[in-house]
Amino acid sequence: MAYVTGILSYNMKNDRYGLLVMDLWENDGFHCGECFDIWDYETEQWLPTRIELNNNGWYLVDTKYRGFDLEGLKVKVKTY
Repeated sequence: MAYVTGILSYNMKNDRYGLLVMDLWENDGFHCGECFDIWDYETEQWLPTRIELNNNGWYLVDTKYRGFDLEGLKVKVKTY
């Protein structure tokens, strides 16, 4: 299985977090429920998660990452 790895970043044009690879949008905005893996520097392993939005903002399910904590996270997404 192939993956694209990049950085999670906020896209002000569409009010969503997307995937930046070498300063270019590989995905300009994830939608609620989209799945990907984030690199956890504490455990040094990839963690599966999905992105969601509630009244408090964007967050990653089953992680500690919320709001501004999402900016700059290392992410890998499956390609098909």
